[in-house]
Amino acid sequence: MDFRYTKRQVARGARPDASDGGGEFYLLKRVSLLRLTYQIRLLTYMAMQADGHLTIRVPKGARTSTDLRGFLREHRRVVRLEKVD
Repeated sequence: MDFRYTKRQVARGARPDASDGGGEFYLLKRVSLLRLTYQIRLLTYMAMQADGHLTIRVPKGARTSTDLRGFLREHRRVVRLEKVD
């Protein structure tokens, strides 16, 4: 993962919406277009460190950005995208 910082940036954090305590993380998004965000990158890194998985749940009609689709292909062992009602 490539984390870029400048001298004025401060460390940020992210939390999953749910976790089972054993490395399974869940991120719930109710959006029509999901983009590759810092939150998704950071939670992917967290799941990799815990040797677990990140499951992102979005509505069935949600679209994904081109960058996110590439990221999901690259990290398919760690990140799953679920489309639910």
